[in-house]
Amino acid sequence: MDPLALVLAIPLLGGVLLGLWGHRERAGDLNAGVSLLTLAASVWLTVIVVRDGPLTVWGEWFFVDPLNVFLVTLTAFVGFTTSLFSRPYMRIERDHGKMTPGRMRLFHSMYQLFNGTMLVALTTNNLGILWVAMEAATLTTVLLVSVYRTPASLEAAWKYFILCGVGIAQALFGTILLYLAAERAIGGGESALLWTHLAQSKHLLDPGILSLAFVFLLLGYGTKVGLVPVHNWLPDAHAEGPTPISAVLSGLLLNVALYALLRCKVLADGALANGLPGRMMIGFGLVTVVVAAFFLSRQRDVKRMFAYSSIEHMGLMTFAFGLGGPIANFAGLLHMTVHALVKSAIFFAVGHAAQKAGSQAMEDIRGLLKVSPTVGWGLMLGSLAILGMPPFGVFASEFLILTTAMREAPWATPFLLVALGVAFAAIFGRVQPMVFGETSLRPLAHPPALLPVFVHLGLALMLGLYIPPYLDGWYRQAAQMIGG
Repeated sequence: MDPLALVLAIPLLGGVLLGLWGHRERAGDLNAGVSLLTLAASVWLTVIVVRDGPLTVWGEWFFVDPLNVFLVTLTAFVGFTTSLFSRPYMRIERDHGKMTPGRMRLFHSMYQLFNGTMLVALTTNNLGILWVAMEAATLTTVLLVSVYRTPASLEAAWKYFILCGVGIAQALFGTILLYLAAERAIGGGESALLWTHLAQSKHLLDPGILSLAFVFLLLGYGTKVGLVPVHNWLPDAHAEGPTPISAVLSGLLLNVALYALLRCKVLADGALANGLPGRMMIGFGLVTVVVAAFFLSRQRDVKRMFAYSSIEHMGLMTFAFGLGGPIANFAGLLHMTVHALVKSAIFFAVGHAAQKAGSQAMEDIRGLLKVSPTVGWGLMLGSLAILGMPPFGVFASEFLILTTAMREAPWATPFLLVALGVAFAAIFGRVQPMVFGETSLRPLAHPPALLPVFVHLGLALMLGLYIPPYLDGWYRQAAQMIGG
């Protein structure tokens, strides 16, 4: 059977099954089992792509190459580990009265549909279907953010829906303009939005139309990435939704939106040949890093703090891809990987810590090492990793980005260094008393699922010391494909 068909069908069928049985006692096991099958199919697809090269299937509607195949595997892997974390976490939320059977069914079914829509967005060759899949991912996460049905969660969901709806509408207009340019260059019909056709003819696309299209695509998909000033939905969505959703939002959905933007940048670079798309991404990325770093110091909610950390790191990736070239693109891809692993691990640890304290306020979370040493060390090591301490992979990617910036955009380097310093001081200063302070908290009734935390941190540590040859090959091929 076609592995791509399995990658796409398993989470969608799993969403239907969990829509029927997601309220039962073993629904968490079924959710994890479906996610494991998706991961297995993704690994199979990856093996085929590594062996045979890029695949174009189903009448060219879907396309898998080195740029998206590693993101498919990363998405399936983090989706699986998050499903493992969510089993005890959501059971505790149910025991605390936050989750009813109907809400549990909604959570499990939408979780699988969310994973399915992200995988569709990553593998489709049609930029119109990519837009539809991104909109579908937005709708599923709106339901997940509002699953608690508290006034704050409903407000966050509406804010997320409205802001991302406006953003995705701009991306739609940009896609329409892209179709207009393609129709003039290569003819109309369904092939006019196939990325493989557009990439082959990108030098023929009208520069005037493409420059305008990229502005709308950057603002539209940049809303989903969390770029300043269209980032306001992200902290609220992270703070008010269930922690497993915060993990996949930060670790996966932001990557998928950035991937969509990169596909559009390749076309704009080819049509304009003046570096404008890269300079726009450098500007938005740098502003995002600086603004998010200074907002970090003002946060009192632990999930909001790490949400702003996600905004900061997405800005850094956008800056790297804006610089372009083999080293900066390689660093951006590496940063996408390690950020997804580390930030999801941090949210796993934060979820358990907040459940123990009964609050997400940082002043209420103290002495995690005494209450649960594994949670405490998970949060501390994750925080050090995301702050770029060696030898974690974030240090390697940030080092490559900064050294490239010193050569290609030296004026931006002081802003990056100051922002990274402010972020380090803000996060480390808040996490230290949470881990080492005094507390009277008691352990949870259910043991926390901490294996995903240390698996993710272990992988991030490995990527800081050694990148496997096949992964290095993916990064190099993808970096060359992005160009810039």
